[in-house]
Amino acid sequence: MIFLLAILLIIVAVFAASLLAIHLGFRAPRRVERGSPEDYDIAYEEAWIPSVAGKQLFSWWLPVAGSDSSIIILHGWGGNAELMLPLVTPLHRAGLNVLLLDARNHGRSDSAGFSSMPRFAEDADAAIEWLKIHKKESVASLALLGHSVGAAAMLLVASRRNDICAVVSIAAFAHPDPMMRSYLDRFWIPEIIKSWVLRYVEWVIGHRFNDIAPMNRLRYVQCPVLLVHGTADKTVPVADVYLIRENGKDKTPELLLIEGGGHESIGKIKRHAKELIAFLGSIMPLHGSSDE
Repeated sequence: MIFLLAILLIIVAVFAASLLAIHLGFRAPRRVERGSPEDYDIAYEEAWIPSVAGKQLFSWWLPVAGSDSSIIILHGWGGNAELMLPLVTPLHRAGLNVLLLDARNHGRSDSAGFSSMPRFAEDADAAIEWLKIHKKESVASLALLGHSVGAAAMLLVASRRNDICAVVSIAAFAHPDPMMRSYLDRFWIPEIIKSWVLRYVEWVIGHRFNDIAPMNRLRYVQCPVLLVHGTADKTVPVADVYLIRENGKDKTPELLLIEGGGHESIGKIKRHAKELIAFLGSIMPLHGSSDE
């Protein structure tokens, strides 16, 4: 009896430690912007966008005179709007209005308990609605671009809407389950307890992983999709991009592999700006130049 009680206490302790690890993992490191689009000689406006439960999202709006084509850009886990600026110059020069967004708990946006991919998606939805109200003359055509968790969120958003004309997904994971298991591997947690913990995570975020996984949501995306992934990505293996791609319903997404690119290789992706612009320009009107 004492032996069984000891085993039970060990299981409870391991489970509790696992939950602590998960809650710590939900806390994204906050990096506040130090620069701005002015560093790239781009005129901009700061804007605060209302999101869920009255939380405010910090953003930069970079307009192009006379353009009614826009793109919303969302960073990844622990990132911010500034980290996405290297991609902005060629997109803006090509004639796209750009909205750079900080998700909740990131950059200068409000804090809000924990972060999750569905919450990133809620913030992207809030940005879309803000544009439609405050910049309605600029969104005749609207594209989405996200990195990592932000990319997964943009695919989720596009799968639920019919007003998005294109999505550029950079380094999205195929399914949350392997990502979460990889994170839990750091803590030497037994497999059976991992499964319990993952079910708990689903309860916390309010969604089953299968229902929000990019590889499962892609079939519901009605607009063209460009999947971008670095071949040397050690955070999200390049195999994930193929898992996502093979699940397109009617049209296989376009694929752009960044040779030698890691998970944070935004600078390397900028070198492929012409491919990004060619993809977007085949779908929406551009009013500028793609020359570097």
